[in-house]
Amino acid sequence: PMTGRTMHPEMIASLALVKKAAALTNLRAGLLEARIAKAIMAACDEILAGKLRDMFIVDPIQGGAGTSANMNANEVVANRAIELLGGTLGDYGIVHPNDHVNMAQSTNDVYPTAGRLTLIRLLDTAAVRDLREAFLQKSREFASIIKMGRTQLQDAVPMRLGQSFHAYACPLARDLQRLETARDALLSVNLGGTAIGTSITASPYYVRHVVSTLAEVSGLPVTQAEDLFDATENLDSLAAASGAIKTCALSLSKVANDLRLLSSGPRTGLAEIRLPAQQNGSSIMPGKVNPVIPEVVNQVAFNIMGNDLTITMAAEAGQLELNAFEPIIFWNLTHAVEFLTYAVNTLTDNCVSGITANRERCKAMVDGSVGVITALTPHLGYEAAANIAKEAIRTGASVEDLIVSKGVLDRPTLEKILDPYSMTTPGISAKE
Repeated sequence: PMTGRTMHPEMIASLALVKKAAALTNLRAGLLEARIAKAIMAACDEILAGKLRDMFIVDPIQGGAGTSANMNANEVVANRAIELLGGTLGDYGIVHPNDHVNMAQSTNDVYPTAGRLTLIRLLDTAAVRDLREAFLQKSREFASIIKMGRTQLQDAVPMRLGQSFHAYACPLARDLQRLETARDALLSVNLGGTAIGTSITASPYYVRHVVSTLAEVSGLPVTQAEDLFDATENLDSLAAASGAIKTCALSLSKVANDLRLLSSGPRTGLAEIRLPAQQNGSSIMPGKVNPVIPEVVNQVAFNIMGNDLTITMAAEAGQLELNAFEPIIFWNLTHAVEFLTYAVNTLTDNCVSGITANRERCKAMVDGSVGVITALTPHLGYEAAANIAKEAIRTGASVEDLIVSKGVLDRPTLEKILDPYSMTTPGISAKE
């Protein structure tokens, strides 16, 4: 035991799908006796229905490039097929794990194919789409609220709160494209290549038809890789999938950081938005409420980033005709996909959908900021505007009062230039 755990349920199901497809193909090729093939497929169907899962006992992290996992599947399927044929467990004269269940296969094409099927089945982008839509909904809801934008945590220029939330939705659209591209790349499998890509021990019929049969039994549009040698030894598609998952996690973590900052307070922070309260925030400080959902999303992102580093190193460490480190890659990838989905769902349902704006606080922050001076630089020049800003900071006076008192601009003109909505759209305010 390396992890003290067993293979992911979807990985077990994927192994059963591969074994079923192989048996059906060998049956159609006339190489596997019908009663044996049907017993193997029936055993696989039981596994797909959730039975026999406790018989898959090997640790998911293993040496041998997944041979332990493949042989575990071969033995479970063979023994159940023996039972279905009325034999005694372990009587491999009836159904043999290698000769029948593993016919025309190698761990080196079975295990990576099963791993890809697992990721394809787990990598559901619907959750990311829902989160993006939640941010877009908030962007529309907050479209009329003016707030201060900030760069390097310092006052910058006014913007609309809706613009902030629209910006949170934008990277998720790109994440969706990256995730879908990665998912499509996983549909190319090396099944039929057997040990290293030469298809040794497999019949020509099997090599030509096993992947289309896998598509038939799995319902997934898998295709056979053009170069089976390449597909057996190079795992760049897995690294790319990990990279897409990591990049999405980065997007989530950045947004989580912003939500924590914008909701900080409630009295002494920015407090421009309110996150839905999920639990008491302290065992000692009454009334405290913490941003627990963004905090947990941050932590999931950190974990996914660590997984990605492991996957990167394992993908690079392959040698010659096989990468022996697929077990750790698939272990980390399956968990990264699941963690990402959990994080996205909880951020959508338990945080973003319930965010409200503190309109009064946003207005007060804009009114008290000297950042509005930027809108005056086309009218006053940079130096004059900078001097007024510095005086406003030093004295506590408002920018507007200083400009009017110095006779630089009259108040009607100033109010037109500093109209908050004008400052949040392209163009120069009050300038023909």
